[in-house]
Amino acid sequence: MANHKTQSPLDFCPGPVGRRSFMQVGLAGFASLSYPGLLRLRAENALKPDHEKTAVIMVWLPGGLSHVDSYDPKPEVGSEYRGPFKTIGTKIPGTRITELLPMHAKIADKFNIVRSMHQGAGGHPAGTIQLLSGDPDTRDKPKPKYPDWMSVANYIRAQEGGRANPLPNYVAVNSINATYSGPTYLGNAYSPFAVSADPNRPNFEVPNIGLADPAETRRLSDRLALRRSLDRLEREFDREGELEALDEFETQAMTLLTNPKTRDAFDIAKEDKKTRDRYGRNRWGQQLLLARRLVESGVEIVTSTLSGPLCGRVNNWDDHAVNHHQFDALRFRMPNYDQAVTALIEDIYARGLDKRVLVVVTGEFGRTPKISFSRSTGGGNASGPTGTLQPGRDHWPRAFSNIWAGGGMQTGGVIGASDKRGEDVIERPCGPGDFLSTIYHHLGIDYQKITIDDFNGRPTPIVNEGKPIKELVA
Repeated sequence: MANHKTQSPLDFCPGPVGRRSFMQVGLAGFASLSYPGLLRLRAENALKPDHEKTAVIMVWLPGGLSHVDSYDPKPEVGSEYRGPFKTIGTKIPGTRITELLPMHAKIADKFNIVRSMHQGAGGHPAGTIQLLSGDPDTRDKPKPKYPDWMSVANYIRAQEGGRANPLPNYVAVNSINATYSGPTYLGNAYSPFAVSADPNRPNFEVPNIGLADPAETRRLSDRLALRRSLDRLEREFDREGELEALDEFETQAMTLLTNPKTRDAFDIAKEDKKTRDRYGRNRWGQQLLLARRLVESGVEIVTSTLSGPLCGRVNNWDDHAVNHHQFDALRFRMPNYDQAVTALIEDIYARGLDKRVLVVVTGEFGRTPKISFSRSTGGGNASGPTGTLQPGRDHWPRAFSNIWAGGGMQTGGVIGASDKRGEDVIERPCGPGDFLSTIYHHLGIDYQKITIDDFNGRPTPIVNEGKPIKELVA
């Protein structure tokens, strides 16, 4: 398959960058493409026209949602395991979730719950890396070895060619921790276009898109025209046509700066006030509304991390007793989570995007079914003052839950099961390879055949083992 020989010379910055740096990063990555490889991938992976191409929104819960306090409750177990939350019925007879998710209960016919996810890594770095890239190594590493599925999909879609949309193909609305994920040997050109600002702020704006000043747009166009004139002088010496490939991708970077469609897609203020209210007038709600706007505008890969102050004192879902009072933390954050996620799912269906767009909501693992107690290391939202003895749940990769919607799938189901305490999977186990294969299948990516050369030039599969979860595919 395609051979990506060099990495971008500039380090990726997850936050806003200046226009010059943005153009350098984009063009450096574009220049490293092998044009014959691009043509080969384009021929081998010719998919649907742009307007019909499938997309994925992944809502990421860093630190891991407690499965037994949300989608896989265990009301019959003893007090050592059982939390304080009651269970409630849903729109699907026989399916029960906890009382923390009343809006989920009302639309349970629009998503599937997988209760049998598992992986082998108990640390946040390794757990995230394993689920998002398929790396079987269970040790925590300072950086990933393999590219995550988002970067892989961005790389493959970019090399299929013929994409007219001026928007970036991969956008991260509040990025996943960059030390846990990334493009690795694909190069930084396939990192996400990162939106780090809070979309709920009245002055929310995304830099490096849609220049409003016509004079500045003209100046950039003149510079690009001059560069192309110089490039044409070297064309006859360019045996592999790499300058022609550069032209194609340079144009995409230029278009991102100058096309008004890019500014419109990120302009969340254009949304109806009732729609914004439905998602929730907070960071999480507006992040997921922006995610929907982006896929509707043609972006094909969107991630949105639900983190920060809405989680509680330590800004994530890592509910050790030293960090949070586990149950106070869930009471604190779940109303906003419940509202934002269900608004996204409902909106995907209401706008007719449910066949084209797949939504998956997950963290890297679950939390220990057995409750532990320890003393708080600091007071704040969802945590008692320093020294307060409080309950918590620790890391648990052996069984956890996630939810899936859209993607043309039949919904309203529960897939797999954990044991009576939620400790281990006992029915229909689904691992990282199955997770990745399901997403690639929806995107039309042949996960069984495609390999990408690593830093040493070795062809590396994008999925080592696994197959799509059949209940989650159209």
